[in-house]
Amino acid sequence: MSTPATAPTHGRAAGVPLAARARALTKAYGSGETSVRALDAVDVDIARGRFTAVMGPSGSGKSTLMHCLAGLDTVSAGQVWLGDTEITGLNDRELTRLRRDRIGFMFQAFNLLPTLTAAENITLPMDIAGRKPDQEWVERVIDTLGLRDRLRHRPAQLSGGQQQRVACARALASRPELIFADEPTGNLDSRAGAEVLGFLREAVDHLDQTVVMVTHDPGAAGHSDLVLYLADGQIVDTMPEPTAEAVLERMRLFSGGRTQPPATGADPLTKD
Repeated sequence: MSTPATAPTHGRAAGVPLAARARALTKAYGSGETSVRALDAVDVDIARGRFTAVMGPSGSGKSTLMHCLAGLDTVSAGQVWLGDTEITGLNDRELTRLRRDRIGFMFQAFNLLPTLTAAENITLPMDIAGRKPDQEWVERVIDTLGLRDRLRHRPAQLSGGQQQRVACARALASRPELIFADEPTGNLDSRAGAEVLGFLREAVDHLDQTVVMVTHDPGAAGHSDLVLYLADGQIVDTMPEPTAEAVLERMRLFSGGRTQPPATGADPLTKD
């Protein structure tokens, strides 16, 4: 499926391979007069080896976009690809295998098993799948995230920031093509949150990972390479090389009822 030359494809970076993409992605809930479009014909590219933040007010569709890109939710219309694989054509079993083998997840809730040690939690998805971890890679992730002296500890013996680091290591351990993080600092204090964001930044810069993070926090978005702004189910603006201050100012414009991007907010990366 091709996109008309006049339609902007948000997130596109010239010459950079894509980790994921969507064309005319639409998600509707309900039917008839009660139908609500959470996503309205969204075109987006997720560049490989970059940290992309997705922002927007409550109900804007940002979590729905992440869930559809990750194959966690079905789409009403349009297409989604992970790499060269169109995931909108896969059945439930194929989607489960794809998520297990090619995608890493981080959520606001750490979702660690309390009876397992940090080391056991990190390799749990691969253990369940019967896959042998790449031990050299896992050791590199552990050292990058500073967990070497916490591997024998159970979640109750770890701080919130340490638990989220374990969750981050679990997401990275299988060396996925794409990591989705949904409000990963939502349950953390500012210090622990900044620490986890620093580790996600390191994963992109030094471990060659690709991260898509849904957040409402301008400070968190300031760690990314590109911010996508959603409103009413559509991407209405983008910001490359964001800072927390610039993101906060842009969000103020949107909260004031402005749904069209400011003239100064054009992203050169999105032009065809």
